[in-house]
Amino acid sequence: MSSPIRKALPTALLAFGLPVLASQAVLAQPAPPSVTVAEPVRRQVTEWDEHVARLEPSARVELRPRISGQVQRVHFRDGQIVRQGELLFTIDPRPFAIAVESARAEIARAEARLDLARQDINRTAPLVRDRIAPQAQLDSRRAAQREAEAQLASAQAQLRQAELELSWTEVRAPQSGRASDRRVDAGNLVQASDTLLTTILALDPIYAVFDMSEADYLRLARAGITRPGAEPAVQLRLADEADWPRQGRIDFLDSALQGRSGTLRARAQIANPDLLLAPGLFARLRLRAGEGEALLIPDAAIAADQAARMVMTVTADGTVQAKPVMLGPVVDGLRVVRHGLSPQDRVIIAGLHLARPGGRVTAELAPARLAAR
Repeated sequence: MSSPIRKALPTALLAFGLPVLASQAVLAQPAPPSVTVAEPVRRQVTEWDEHVARLEPSARVELRPRISGQVQRVHFRDGQIVRQGELLFTIDPRPFAIAVESARAEIARAEARLDLARQDINRTAPLVRDRIAPQAQLDSRRAAQREAEAQLASAQAQLRQAELELSWTEVRAPQSGRASDRRVDAGNLVQASDTLLTTILALDPIYAVFDMSEADYLRLARAGITRPGAEPAVQLRLADEADWPRQGRIDFLDSALQGRSGTLRARAQIANPDLLLAPGLFARLRLRAGEGEALLIPDAAIAADQAARMVMTVTADGTVQAKPVMLGPVVDGLRVVRHGLSPQDRVIIAGLHLARPGGRVTAELAPARLAAR
């Protein structure tokens, strides 16, 4: 083969091979992935804001004696439910009973002095009137009467104080609730206003304390729910409860947001007649945030990045478009979308992992609308 032919042969082969390679490249391009899309559900909904709440007693009383003495008897069991006025401890009453008797004796002595002073006045007054005794003597008798009256009043006050201290030997529950364990046993000496006897926690009603975000607060404030005296209703459930069986009302909103967390502390008062709710438990709490028309999508359609929540939609030409959205609570199994979507958007509800913003997909309409999910 001549040299010119050998030189032309590779060029000819390359020329014939280019269409073949190009056709193979076209055949090798993958088809756009298929995803399932549906339009958001448009529905009148009642929106609820949900929070995690921690249960706290509505009152906590540290029971301490008002007098010093020896504990004579303990009248309750550790952890018992006690009623207001129920006897819990008895402190030895004998020294205080003696003080009452002494005060009564002092009253009798003061009454005797007062009676004598009155008799002296009755005897002196005629003598002064007849100018037999000087006026100064009558004035002295009257001063003695006033002094005796003051001594009687002081003795009566001492008796009331002694009787009050005697009543304090019976330490009673200042309110209803659950008593903790006793801190002293019978026979121990206790000091007035110092020794802790036990602690009583008021459980009915009980408090549910939670923190709401700035956005939650602003939404409730604009709806008029946080105005003074509103006391919006709340519902509460425990971890093992499916529905919302417990009712209550918000009775306190803190005066300012916490600087570090940017949240506002709130408190709800929950009825607890069966005393099942105990301090320290965590529960789910929700309050009505408003009513109106809303768009809803399943949680499976929501993607997240470091900055925001997004929903992938498909345009008419099959292009994937990411839309940042502001989400609300879950209503009937679907997530409320507050902002970011329109009713005509085709939302990817299945195959989200195959969609990339700007990429192409084949959109298949869901066989049933989201409302049926």
